Amino acid sequence: MTLTDQDYERLCYAKSLLERPGLAARLTHVVGMPFEKAFDYLPPKWSGAITDIARKSLRQALDVALKTLDGRERGASKNALHKFLAVASGGVGGAFGLPALAIELPATTVIMLRSIADIARSEGEDISSLETRLACLTVFALGGTSGRDDGAESGYYAVKILLAREVSEAAKYILQRGLVEEGTPALVRLLTTVASRFGVTVSQKAAASAVPLLGAAGGALINSIFMDHFQNMARGHFIIRSLERQYGPDSVERIYFDAP
Repeated sequence: MTLTDQDYERLCYAKSLLERPGLAARLTHVVGMPFEKAFDYLPPKWSGAITDIARKSLRQALDVALKTLDGRERGASKNALHKFLAVASGGVGGAFGLPALAIELPATTVIMLRSIADIARSEGEDISSLETRLACLTVFALGGTSGRDDGAESGYYAVKILLAREVSEAAKYILQRGLVEEGTPALVRLLTTVASRFGVTVSQKAAASAVPLLGAAGGALINSIFMDHFQNMARGHFIIRSLERQYGPDSVERIYFDAP
């Protein structure tokens, strides 16, 4: 099928969001140095700690997705409110330094999830749908890489295909057996895949926050950029899903790869 001119413009806009330079490129301007050097300010043992914090944050976000998101309409200003809350949370984290990440990140992640859900709703998604709620969670895997990636495996559609089966299996298991415990294999696989990518962006955020002299104002700015990143990923992702519902996944995918 051929997209209308308006829908083609929407697809190109979505692609520009989903394939744009990652979070590290934007944070470079905040830290005022080549971003690789920012990682030198992280303590040696923080890599494992950040992975644990990222996983814990996603687990809390999953609980929110499954239990408290609903389909009620919300105002367009909600995303601005979510950004304000995330910025305030980042300011607290910046004031108290890197150790505050364990407290700040879970709160920020839940705030971001609610913003992602509002974006999904604005693109015609049914937030009461379990599959949509899990799709909101997978936004945290977009715009990041894992240690197993090469260039061909880190683009939007590569990640989307990777996650599709895991989302389907998790949704099927939950629909059959109801809300389940953390150890459910289907959810473990989904969380592990999302966390492997989310952990990368969290590490970048933590490295920027660890640079001396940034303080509370720097922490707030970093969280604003962090929030922008995932709002952009969500907008692009749910535009693509909206177009796929209208034109079919195969047609949209083909046009996506041909689009500038």
